[in-house]
Amino acid sequence: MNRLTPIAAALVATFAAPLSLHAQQVSPTTTSAGKPAADGQLAPVTVQGQRDDFASTGTALTKLPADLRDVPQSVTVVNKAQMQSQGASSLSDALRNVSGITLGGAEGGQIGNNINLNGFSARTDIYLDGFRDRGQYYRDTFAIDEVEVLMGPSSMLFGRGSTGGIINQVSKKANLKAATEISGSITTNGLVRSTVDVNRPLSDTSALRIEAMAQNGAASTRKQTDVQDFGLAGSYVWGIGTPTEITLSALLQHNQDQPDYGLPPLNGHPANVGRDTAYGLNSDRTIQDVASFNVGVKHKIAPDVTLRNQTQFNYVHTDAVETAPNTIGTVSGAGFTQLVNASSNLPLSSLFVRGQSHDRVITDYSIFNQTELTAKFATGSIKHDAVVGVEVGHDGYDNQNYYRNGSCNGTALNANGATTGYVDCVPLLNPSYSAAGSSVSSSTGNRAGGSANTVAAYVGDTVELVPQFKLVGGLRYDRYIASITNSIASARTPAAASQTINFLSLRSGAIWQPTSAQAYYVSYGTSFNPSLEQLTGTQGQQNLDPEKNRSYELGGKWDLADGLALTAAAFQITKDNARSQVATGVYALAGKVRVNGARAGATGHITREWQVAANYTYLGAKVLEGAAGDNSVGKVPVNTPKHTLTTWTTYDLAPHWQIGGGASYMSQRYADAPNTVQVGGYTRYDAMLAYTTKAYDIRLNLYNLSNKMYYDALIQSDGGRSVPGSGRTALLSLTYRM
Repeated sequence: MNRLTPIAAALVATFAAPLSLHAQQVSPTTTSAGKPAADGQLAPVTVQGQRDDFASTGTALTKLPADLRDVPQSVTVVNKAQMQSQGASSLSDALRNVSGITLGGAEGGQIGNNINLNGFSARTDIYLDGFRDRGQYYRDTFAIDEVEVLMGPSSMLFGRGSTGGIINQVSKKANLKAATEISGSITTNGLVRSTVDVNRPLSDTSALRIEAMAQNGAASTRKQTDVQDFGLAGSYVWGIGTPTEITLSALLQHNQDQPDYGLPPLNGHPANVGRDTAYGLNSDRTIQDVASFNVGVKHKIAPDVTLRNQTQFNYVHTDAVETAPNTIGTVSGAGFTQLVNASSNLPLSSLFVRGQSHDRVITDYSIFNQTELTAKFATGSIKHDAVVGVEVGHDGYDNQNYYRNGSCNGTALNANGATTGYVDCVPLLNPSYSAAGSSVSSSTGNRAGGSANTVAAYVGDTVELVPQFKLVGGLRYDRYIASITNSIASARTPAAASQTINFLSLRSGAIWQPTSAQAYYVSYGTSFNPSLEQLTGTQGQQNLDPEKNRSYELGGKWDLADGLALTAAAFQITKDNARSQVATGVYALAGKVRVNGARAGATGHITREWQVAANYTYLGAKVLEGAAGDNSVGKVPVNTPKHTLTTWTTYDLAPHWQIGGGASYMSQRYADAPNTVQVGGYTRYDAMLAYTTKAYDIRLNLYNLSNKMYYDALIQSDGGRSVPGSGRTALLSLTYRM
C-alpha cells in the first residue's frame, strides 16, 4: 500500500467534519405563529438556532429513563459534535474521551476493540442500539451518532457481563429533515478518508438515510499499520409521528488492516526501542467482513404506553495472518535461546525477538429478539415509569487456527509435532520488516467452536413517591446455556464442554432531586460472568459457577446555567468467585477483585462561545484473594491505571473561527498479572483550529503536539506487550453540507 509523502498530503484538499454554531436568525415578516401582526405591522420574531453541544441530556437506551437525572448510575455520552470536533473516526478514538477506560491490543484469540472499563474487561460488553455487539472487529464511527458508556454492573438491564459497565453505540437513523453531508480528510501519515451521509424524507411519515465510508493509508506513525476499509450503512423508517413506527437498518463493513502487537517486555518495561518499531511481516493482514441487520417496531398503545419489538442479527468473518513478538532472547549456533524472566544486561543490538504466528479464520454471529413494554402510570399519588421485557437470543462462534513452524539461524524453533507456531527471529533493534517468515508453510491447528442460547425476562420501575424523591428497582432472570468444542483436545482444551447457568440480577437505587437542576443518588447493582461467556474455555472452566459482581455507587448530578452539566460519584465494584488459576488448565473460584473508585465530569457550555467536555476517574484496584500459587494476589489488575483524566474544549474566537484543544493523562499501569512489567504514565496534548460556515467546515486537528512517546494499548499475553501510541500527526478535513 503506497503512502503519501507530507508534501503530497499537503496538496490534497479533502477532509472530515466538525462542530458549527448556528447564529440567531430574525424574521421580519411573521409573528411566532407565522401570521401578520394584528396592527398590520410586520412583527419580528427571533428563531434560536440549535448549538452543536457536547452535552447530552439522555440516552437512546429504552431500558433507562429519558432523563439522565433519573438514572442512579454514572453515564458518559460522547456525541457526534464532540467526535467531529476531535476528528474521531473509530470507537477507540471516541472512548478516549471517557476516563476509566483503557485499550487492549490484538490478543492471541481476540481481534478488534478490546477494552477495559473501570478495571474489568469489557470484551463482551459492547452494544449496538441496545443489542450485544459481540463480534471481534474494528468499529468505525461513520454510521454512529453517539457512544454511551453506562458505568457499573448492569446485568439487570443487559444480562451476562457488564462488570465494569457497558458501551452502547447509537446508530444514525432516518428522519424527516433533508440533509446531505460529505466529508474528506487526510493525515500527515498519508491516511485518506471520505464519508457521505444522505438523509431524505420520502413522505410526511417516512424517510431513508444512507451513510458510506472509505479510507486508505497508514493509521499511525508506526510502521505496518496500513488500513484499507470501506463501509455502507442505512436505515428506512416509516410511520414517523404515527402510533406505529417501523425501522429497518443495516451495516456492511469491510476491513483490510495490519495488526499491531506492540513491543515485548524487557527488564520490567516495554523494550526501549523506537516508537515505530514493529515485529510483524509485510505479509501480515487482518481481513474482516461485517454485517448487521436490525428490524424494530414501536407501537404506542396509549400516550404513555409503548410496546417495542426489535430483532438484530450480527455477523463478523475474520481471516487473519498475523505475526506477534513472542519473547526476547539471544541467537547462536544452537539457534534461539529465550531470556530468563525477560531480563538482560546485554546491549540491545545483541538481542533478538522470536515471532509467533497468530493465524486464524473466525466466524462470529448472533441473533437476538427483545419485546419490551414501557408505561407511565400512577397508583394514587405515586407515579411509575416501568419497563417489562423478554429477550431470546443465540450466539455462534467458530475459530479455525493455523500455525507456521519456522526456524532461527538454521535451527528449528518448535519441537517435533508441536503446534506452537514460532515462525522466525528478527533483531530487537531495527527489524527488517521483511518476509522473513512468510515463506514458512501454514498447517491446520485446533478448531474451536461454541454456541449459546439465552432466555431472559426483566422488570424495572422508577417510582416517584413525591416530586423530590424517587426509588429505582429491577430484576432480571437469565437462563444461559452454552457449549464448546475443540478438534484437538489437550491438557488445556477439552474436546467438548457445556454449561447451564440460571441467574437473578438486581438493580436498586434512590434519587433525591431537591430542584430540577440537582439530583443525588445511591445505587446497588449486580452482574454475572459465566465461564463460557466468550464461547471459549480451558479444562475445568465448564464446571465453575459464574463470577458474581456487585457495585455500590453514591453520586450527584447538577445542571448549571447555559447548559453546563456536572457529575460526581464514588463507587465500589467487587468481583466475587473470580476464576483463579491453580495450575495450567485448572481453575478454582477462589479469587476476589475489588475496585474502589471516584469520578467527576463537566460537559457543556461555560459561556455561549466556550464549551468543555472533561472527566476524571480514580481507580483503587487490587486482587484481594486467589488460589494458592496465584501470583496476581495483592497486585493491581492488568491495564488499570490509578488516575485518568480527559479534557477537550472549544472556543469561538469570532464569526466562523473556532479553536480547541485538550489533554489526556493516564498514570502508570501494568501489562501483566504479577505486575512485573510496568508501563509509565503520560500526558498527551491535542489542538484544533476550524473555520465553520452553514455550508462547510474546514478543520485542522493536531494530535500529540509534543510528540510524546507513550503506550496506547496493553496486551497481557506473552509476558505483557505494549503498543506505542502515534507520534505527532496532523489531520486536515473538509465537510460540505447541502
